[in-house]
Amino acid sequence: MASHKVVPKKKPPFKKRPGGDNRVVNVPVQKAALPADTIIYYRDGLTVADLAEALDKPVAEVIKKLMFMRIMASQTQAVDRETAELIVLDYGYELKDEAKTDMTKFEEMDIIDDPKLLIERSPVVTIMGHVDHGKTTLLDTIRHTRVVQTEAGGITQRIGAYQVIRNAKPITFIDTPGHAAFTEMRARGAKVTDMIVLVVAADDGVMPQTKEAIDHAKAAGASIIVAVNKMDRVGANPERVKQELADLDLLPDDWGGSTPYCYISALKGTGVDNLLDTIQLVAEMLELKANPKRMAMGSVVEAKLDKGKGPIATVLVSNGTLKIGDFFVVGTTYGKIRAMTDDLGRSLVQAPPSTPVEISGLSDVPFAGDPFMVFADERTAKDIASKRSNRSSGEEKGIDKMLTLEEFFKKAESNEKVLRLIIKGDTQGSIEAFKGAIDKIKVLGTNIEIVRAGVGAITDTDVSLAEASNAIIIGFDVRPQAQVRDTAENKGVEIRLYNIIYEALEDIERAMKGMLDPVFEKQIIGEAEVRNIFTVSKTAIAGCMVLKGAIKRDSLVKVIREGKVVFDGKISSLKRFKDDVKEVKTGYDCGIMLEGFHDFKELDIIEASIMQEVKPNA
Repeated sequence: MASHKVVPKKKPPFKKRPGGDNRVVNVPVQKAALPADTIIYYRDGLTVADLAEALDKPVAEVIKKLMFMRIMASQTQAVDRETAELIVLDYGYELKDEAKTDMTKFEEMDIIDDPKLLIERSPVVTIMGHVDHGKTTLLDTIRHTRVVQTEAGGITQRIGAYQVIRNAKPITFIDTPGHAAFTEMRARGAKVTDMIVLVVAADDGVMPQTKEAIDHAKAAGASIIVAVNKMDRVGANPERVKQELADLDLLPDDWGGSTPYCYISALKGTGVDNLLDTIQLVAEMLELKANPKRMAMGSVVEAKLDKGKGPIATVLVSNGTLKIGDFFVVGTTYGKIRAMTDDLGRSLVQAPPSTPVEISGLSDVPFAGDPFMVFADERTAKDIASKRSNRSSGEEKGIDKMLTLEEFFKKAESNEKVLRLIIKGDTQGSIEAFKGAIDKIKVLGTNIEIVRAGVGAITDTDVSLAEASNAIIIGFDVRPQAQVRDTAENKGVEIRLYNIIYEALEDIERAMKGMLDPVFEKQIIGEAEVRNIFTVSKTAIAGCMVLKGAIKRDSLVKVIREGKVVFDGKISSLKRFKDDVKEVKTGYDCGIMLEGFHDFKELDIIEASIMQEVKPNA
């Protein structure tokens, strides 16, 4: 469209050399240009073979250089930028980034709109904070106010985002999950948000997830508004909260800082209107603008598979206007907008910037956080989605992964046990968060391999795949049909169903620990001192007094003389008087014979131990 133009982030002028050589030379500029064949361009997914071709060198030579750098790579594996730069410099070339004009990477492109077409847009707000500090209560209070103001008795749908009208202007809220295991989801929320409302309980103060939320906000460059909640509680101490947050560089505005503080009771609704006014005031200072006349782009907030509608997603339009009938690419899939609804279930024909809508018409379920962009026609959208999918598949298969020599040998010699999982969930966002939590489970000697992860019910296909790959099926808020259960039982495939993420994580951790081979360590159980030495048929018998613990017939023993171990072995005979016994305890005499040792001396210490299984730690 004429209303905007696409400008790549980096676009050094270049032209290709004759004969299809990938090396490029600078077009003459006013500065002194580099020699003609000293520049090579780097792009994502540049393979070893591509690099060798650009350098006009044999692939084997480049692979050999990588080996000298202690990196194992085949010609089809991708080279990271740092490694490529070292190789290129070694040959006397300079590496530069390829201009990003590839529309398959639309989320990486800078789009500059005509300033005349920019209009004010509503702010996008994410509420974050420590668990139990009142995030959900605040969201519900704001949502309830909106429902009462707009359609009394209207049915509110949980689509992951909603808008509130305040002073005749909308404010968009992203309803991110507050569960501790959903850190990754909150991180995604921060990336599409303009400001973060940080909820801190007045009677509790700064907690670990409070600091985590601050880090997400700062990483996303979002403005922070502090909502000091539970002001109605006995023991509320807002001054302590202000001091603790000031120590984290959130200096209150009334202390001369730049961070607005609002004092609220989400439960009673006190101070919530003032919070909304503060959000709009900060939005005015940020001068948020967008171009509603261009083709829409934005991000997925949530996605799931609906039995009646098929794949559906809640998307947030960040720029442009999304319309019914638009062809779009989202993540690695594509679609055509068949229907759009807001969180009140009302059908929409179009959605301007900063509007959250639930859309249908996708060919597959995207991931929460995936970018989307509208294109002119179905053919273009389908082609771009296909290329993005192929690139993603290559990355998942490990095409970009190169191993160092240490990693190569470690992998070859590893005796790690692998727990294979097939994960099915009710929403893509839940699955991603669940996978992120699983990645954090660390049990030495074991590893988790996710064979498949997808949205929807557990099917016969999942059971067949689990049987073939020796995997366990984990269902998160989904249930298999009776027929699928029977199939799994007949094939010996285990299906574990969960509603609470922590229970699933605990079971997975226990399973990983259970896969380990038993680990044993020696535990000292007793000591005996040699008091007399007898010889019977050239066999030495130590007459001993048990000083500590017990000496058992099946013990492992060490003979210690003047602090040094002179023998390490087993007991061949343990007697009390003339009788063979299994154990002699503290304070009793005994006769001990050892396998292969006869050189006892008085005052030798015989230390007995057994091998005991040690429970693995995470």
